[in-house]
Amino acid sequence: MLNSDMSRLHAPPSASSAPASARETATPAGSGPAQDPLADVLNLVRLTGALMFLVDASDPWCVDIPHTNAYRAILADPGQHVLSYHVVLEGSGLASIPGEAPIRFNRGDVLVFPQGDGYRMESAAGTPPEFSADEVVDFFENLAAGRLPSIVPEGGGGDPRALFLCGFLSCDARPFNPLLARLERRLLVSPSERTDDSLQRLIDIARTEIQSDQPGSRSVRLHLCELIFIETLRRHVLSQAPASEGWLGALTDPVAGAAITAIHADPASDWTLERLARQINTSRTVLTERFAGKMGQGPMQYVTSWRLQLAARQLRDSRSTIAEIAWSVGYRSEAAFSRAFKKMAGMSPGAWRRIG
Repeated sequence: MLNSDMSRLHAPPSASSAPASARETATPAGSGPAQDPLADVLNLVRLTGALMFLVDASDPWCVDIPHTNAYRAILADPGQHVLSYHVVLEGSGLASIPGEAPIRFNRGDVLVFPQGDGYRMESAAGTPPEFSADEVVDFFENLAAGRLPSIVPEGGGGDPRALFLCGFLSCDARPFNPLLARLERRLLVSPSERTDDSLQRLIDIARTEIQSDQPGSRSVRLHLCELIFIETLRRHVLSQAPASEGWLGALTDPVAGAAITAIHADPASDWTLERLARQINTSRTVLTERFAGKMGQGPMQYVTSWRLQLAARQLRDSRSTIAEIAWSVGYRSEAAFSRAFKKMAGMSPGAWRRIG
């Protein structure tokens, strides 16, 4: 874990020591109204709907979705990550990923596969898959190109039937995506008992949109694809047990969550372990233990990672100089920023900017 002295090396300089152009044009990252951390991350990692469709499955049915390496180039920009989810509208079945036992899903559940693993969904154990991996990739390519309808039949034609709303999304995974870090390979999010269920309303709208196929429907569906994923994550966060690990679990922890919120509110601040602990009214020991227990990294490491992710977005989307960007995310010198960025991203800030 970075110690307090090291963190001071990355503290934001005074206005007089910042690059002249930065004093005039650059705004320190995190200045202005604070957003909640989940909104910050979802905005920063460019979460984008890629595909949304309905699957009408008749018994027996089975589909093997290959690892995203097989179809990432179809659904995402170079260097991006692909994740998927499946809303169980009707029916039930089994879902499995390599190395783990199958789990049963039922109507109302949402299955999320956030890490890009290959996975199988089937009506019953031992059902042979209907399509080969190459055929599944061809399906994604044709569906993305608009050459196939958005309601997809599969299976043997018998009862019982199952109906799924399927969403595939792309996002940035590098240099740092806290949402993906330590997130399970497979999530099963159960339906809510609340009557004012915003997720269910979005699902109903998406189902109607696909079935009606109105003009502009594709654009609407892809936005709904994103919203349904976000609402699913929100439900997952709210259902997290106190002992849950990972970034989403940390958000619900009084200590780790408060620290993450403070960091996101002002990432360029002169954070030290002592100052962060004081900010959230706890001790350095408690902060370190609770944060590392949830996140697998110390709070000052998280400060560095989040600053560099903010910088990566600016390098891609802005015309600010590297020195200006370094200053805006809390680095005292361009050289220190460049060393830290290369250590995390595997390339210099300039190289990152050139590849887009």
